[in-house]
Amino acid sequence: MRLPPVFHGLCDDAAVFPPGLMPLAEAVPAHLRHKASGHAELIGSFVVAAPALKDLEPLLPDGERLDLVVTVPAGPEHVTGALAEAAALPNVRLVAIEVAVPEGMPPAELFGVLDRMDSDVPVFVEIPRDERRPGLIAALPGTPYRAKFRTGGVKAHLYPDEAELADAIRAVVEAGVPFKATAGLHHAVRNTDPETGFEQHGFLNVLLATGAALGGASRADLATVLARRDGPGLAGALAGLDATAVRERFLSFGTCSITDPLTDLANLGLVAGGGDPA
Repeated sequence: MRLPPVFHGLCDDAAVFPPGLMPLAEAVPAHLRHKASGHAELIGSFVVAAPALKDLEPLLPDGERLDLVVTVPAGPEHVTGALAEAAALPNVRLVAIEVAVPEGMPPAELFGVLDRMDSDVPVFVEIPRDERRPGLIAALPGTPYRAKFRTGGVKAHLYPDEAELADAIRAVVEAGVPFKATAGLHHAVRNTDPETGFEQHGFLNVLLATGAALGGASRADLATVLARRDGPGLAGALAGLDATAVRERFLSFGTCSITDPLTDLANLGLVAGGGDPA
């Protein structure tokens, strides 16, 4: 399968998270099959929450490396412990930590805790969807930390609308802060989920909105891009995208299904050759 560079490493494998909730014992071998498949270029890292690290070692086969992202939902004070647990695992390369920001913790305190880590592993700060967001994004430039946005979840209110996500993308692009997304980006194109009725963002929309933000587009223009539902039109617009510049900003997104993004790309004619989903 030939995969355009704009999609390389775009999909982090978050199979163990909702709504997929694949058991860890099944998710690890499935991830390794994806990484050995014809669509391996699409696949980024395997994502687990810190509490699951204790269950990971028996599932790691000899001779195969697992690139790992660890989420730390309990906050920055627990990052050091997660780093130590991950470092003790055989055949694992820790590529990133994702940390939640506790309620009431100001940016200076957050960064102060993170700065005490004795590690060069990249850290993504989950940006809250409240009044703290502008100040936290404004504080990120000049630090080694990156941004993470939630774009969905298991309830409708967990999905930011186009205007909110446009604001977030515009803010980090203007600040020069790389970002990743998690939850809700199951499909390439903006859609209404037929089972839940949730309005879901598309990862092609996010790629194109990031490109538009790099070009100085307004919040309204970005919201328009995020609202588009014309798959062929979005696919065609990728030809005008500076893929390198966009992917330096929009690094990846976590998805509980690798098959869904792959199938959408194939249906839009954006990947060539037959797929072999795990």
